[in-house]
Amino acid sequence: MTKIQINNTIRDMTAEEQAEFDAGQVTPLSALEQSLSDLRQKRNKLLQQCDWIELNNAPLTSNKKTEWQTYRTKLRDITNGLDTVDKVKAITWPTKPSE
Repeated sequence: MTKIQINNTIRDMTAEEQAEFDAGQVTPLSALEQSLSDLRQKRNKLLQQCDWIELNNAPLTSNKKTEWQTYRTKLRDITNGLDTVDKVKAITWPTKPSE
């Protein structure tokens, strides 16, 4: 059976997945595609956790709001230039500002 990686877990394809793969209907993600997908999931969760700073009534000084906006920009840009699995593994996550 063909191996497939889902959420950092490698397993054998189910019979149905294998049949679709053999028929050319499904192509498993490459290691890079899977790594980027996992990275984006984590990044998106971090962005959601600080969506509140974009509200007009967020209790932040202008300096703090700028810190948070910079943090969010760094999160959004984190996948730029990542073209190998090693680069994905070597990323440094930006530091979350204090509230």
